[in-house]
Amino acid sequence: MEYRKLGTTDLDVSALCLGTMTWGEQNSEADAFEQMDYATAQGINFIDTAEMYPVPARAESQGSTETIIGNWMAEKNNRDKVILATKVAGRSNMVWLRNQAEEIRHTPSQMREALEKSLTRLQTDYIDLYQLHWPDRPMTAFGSLAFVPGDGEEEEIASILKTLGEFVAEGKVRHIGLSNETPWGVSQFLQASGEHNLPRIASIQNAYNLLNRAFETGLSEFYLREKTGLLAYSPMAFGALSGKYLGGKKPDGARLTLYNQFTRYTKPKGIDVTEKYYNLAKRNGLDPAQMALQFVTSRWFVTSNIIGARTMEQLKSNIASVDLILSEELLNEIEEIHINDSNPCP
Repeated sequence: MEYRKLGTTDLDVSALCLGTMTWGEQNSEADAFEQMDYATAQGINFIDTAEMYPVPARAESQGSTETIIGNWMAEKNNRDKVILATKVAGRSNMVWLRNQAEEIRHTPSQMREALEKSLTRLQTDYIDLYQLHWPDRPMTAFGSLAFVPGDGEEEEIASILKTLGEFVAEGKVRHIGLSNETPWGVSQFLQASGEHNLPRIASIQNAYNLLNRAFETGLSEFYLREKTGLLAYSPMAFGALSGKYLGGKKPDGARLTLYNQFTRYTKPKGIDVTEKYYNLAKRNGLDPAQMALQFVTSRWFVTSNIIGARTMEQLKSNIASVDLILSEELLNEIEEIHINDSNPCP
């Protein structure tokens, strides 16, 4: 397993990160324990979760993913061997995340409550990487490349960083990161940290895959200039890039079979482009899922590729993708598809 520096921190994280958002919904605690046991045995030292997990987010199951991870670390007594990342939700109507709130926001009190609850569920004294799950400010994300101004209060970036700085000073958070963020947002957080001597973001967790390479347009340069690398989520586009949904198939137990509200990667154009990548992999004797994963892992601006799996068979195949070598000829063919059909599923 390859290890890469997390931003400008002293942490070396595995090139693959274990994603967890199905645990407590599609996966039981026993399933999750088996996945974590196997992944760590293969050299993965990085686990990513969130206060709102599992997905789909529901009041009844919220927090169970963190609880499962906490139970596993307690049983294995291995907290010091795990680099643990979690996230605090931004502006939303998921009011069940807090004891009393009319709206979820990145206010000092709400962030404090969220952190303490995560620490309790995870049975730990500290979080290695604490991330803002999505911005507080009105913005367009999750399915669109266009920015459309919205109504509402702007987020107080300096105030948010000050609160995060308090967590760091207390030893409850080691490093901080952003998620589902824009180039403007990243620049503002970096500027505020420098101006006010506040914690500096170490990473950006955004969607990135063969169907959505928007990160390359404005955010990849931040890695070059500022060392804020990508933690790539949905590297297989919710499993679509495996080809298992092509031809209208609905495999039993699969995410997009169970939850038809997730339509980001099932648009007609997305399906058409998925088929092109699937056929490319098959022509080259490759597993389409592994090709999709290794493309993400091998990008120069990627710090870690967040993989997730419902079954152990999927997990083993996903982890084995790190051994795949993508030839220059194959990469050129991938690029040709991308140029002709860029970002069909942003």
